[in-house]
Amino acid sequence: MKEIVSTTEKKFLNDVISNGKRLDGRATYDYRKIRITFGTERGCCQVQIGETRVLAQTLCEVIKPSESRPAEGVLQMNLELSPMASPAFEPGRMSIFAVELNRLLERSVRESKAVDTESLCIVVGEKAWQVRVDMHALNFDGNLLDCSSIAAIASLHHFRRPEVTVSGEEVTIHTMEDREPVPLSIHHMPICITFAFFQEGKYLLVDPSGQEETVMDGTMVVCMNIHKEICTIQMTGSMLLLKDQLQRCCQIAVVKVSEITDVINSALLNDTRARKEGKKFGFAESKVPTSITTSVLEETEVDMDEENEGAMQEIDNGSGDGHEQPEQEQMETEQSSAAKMESSGVGTIGEGLQNTWTIPSEDSGDEDQPEDVGALAADEKNRHQEPAAKNGAGEPEGRADRVHQLDESGSEEEETVVVKSDQLLQESVKPEQKLPHQESEGLDLTLALKSAPNAGAGKAKRKGGARKKHKGAPK
Repeated sequence: MKEIVSTTEKKFLNDVISNGKRLDGRATYDYRKIRITFGTERGCCQVQIGETRVLAQTLCEVIKPSESRPAEGVLQMNLELSPMASPAFEPGRMSIFAVELNRLLERSVRESKAVDTESLCIVVGEKAWQVRVDMHALNFDGNLLDCSSIAAIASLHHFRRPEVTVSGEEVTIHTMEDREPVPLSIHHMPICITFAFFQEGKYLLVDPSGQEETVMDGTMVVCMNIHKEICTIQMTGSMLLLKDQLQRCCQIAVVKVSEITDVINSALLNDTRARKEGKKFGFAESKVPTSITTSVLEETEVDMDEENEGAMQEIDNGSGDGHEQPEQEQMETEQSSAAKMESSGVGTIGEGLQNTWTIPSEDSGDEDQPEDVGALAADEKNRHQEPAAKNGAGEPEGRADRVHQLDESGSEEEETVVVKSDQLLQESVKPEQKLPHQESEGLDLTLALKSAPNAGAGKAKRKGGARKKHKGAPK
C-alpha cells in the first residue's frame, strides 16, 4: 500500500537512505522495538512493532470435516483492516493490500504445516475442531505483515482448547472448570521478515516504517523458522534482484527469526509463570504507565520496636529521683529565667527600661546623648574636692559667665545665650529627677550641684527648650 507523497519529501527520504541513515535513527538491519502482551483469556494476544499494533484472538468450534480430508481439522486465518488503523483503509470491503496479507499469512502458517491439523480431529468424518485466528489492525505504521505473523503464531501458542473424551458414539466436551484445557500441537514457529528495496534494488532496509514504504520500489518477504527452514518467499514491486542479494536476505532473516522467536518464548513463559503463581496478568497489568495517575503511595511497614523502647527508657529516666538535666540545658534555663534589676524594687525580663547602648534611644527623643556621662560626673566630683580659687564675687576664676548653646533639631542655625550662675542653679535638676545612666555610674549629679553653689557657668546644648548636656572642661 502506497500513499501519495510530495516530490520534495520523496527526494528527502531517498537522500537519507542513500547516505545509510534512517529517520528514526535505526541501522539498516535493525528492527523496531517488539512488545508482546497477552490478555486474560487464552489465545488473546497483542503485538506492537514500533507504532504498528495488531490484536489477535484464537477461537475454536466443533464442525464436520471436509470429505476430502475427513481426519483433519481446519485452521483459518483472517486479518481485518479498518479506518481505525489508517485513514487509507476503506471500511466494508477488502482491498488488494488486505487480500495480499491474508494469502501470505495462510501460506506461512497453514501451508507450512505449523499446526498439526490431524490432532484437531475428534471423530473421523464426523467431528473435528476448527481453529480460527482473527486479527485486527489497531494502528498502522509500516511492516504490517511481520506484526501480523508474530501475533498469529503467539496467539496459537497461547491458546488452549477444551478436553474431549469419546466413549463409543458419545462425545463429551469438558469445560474449563472440569478439566484442564489442552494446548494445540504446533511443530514450528514460522516468522515473516520483510525487506524493502530502494532505487531499483540498490539499497535495502529491514522492517520499513510507514514513511519508508511510501518511497520504496518493492519488497521481499522471507518466511522462515528457527530451524533455518524457508516456509515461503514472495517478491513484489518493479525491481530485479540478483542471486547474491537473495542469499544475503536469507542470511539476515536467519538472525532476525532467532531473535523474534526468543521474544515470543520469553513472553509466553512470563505469562505462564504469572498465572501459576497467582499474580495479576492481562493487558491492564502489562501496560507501562507513561504518566503519574495517582499520588497514593503503597503502605510500608515500619519497625517501631526500637523507637518505643528508646522512648520508654527516656520516660523512665526522666521520672527517676536521680535524674539530672544536662549542663547546657541548665545554663539555658538559668539565662532565660534570670531577671535583671534595673533599679531598686523593680525586676524586668528582656527589654523595656534603660537603654544600655551608646546610641540614643528613640523613646527619649534625644538626638545628642552624652558620650560619657560617668566621666563628666567624676570630673565634677574631683573639682569639688580640690581647693578652688574664688574671685571677689564668690565665683571660681574664669567661670563668671559661661556660654550655653541652644540647638534646634533640623535647623542649621545656632543661638548663643548668656546665662548667669544663679540662673543655672535655679534651673538645676530637681532632687527627684535623675539623669540618664545615673544608676549605672552610681553618682547623684543633683547632690554634686547642690554641694557646689558657686559653680561656674558652662556651655550646654538644648533641644526644644530642655537642657541636654554640659560640654567643656573647666579652664
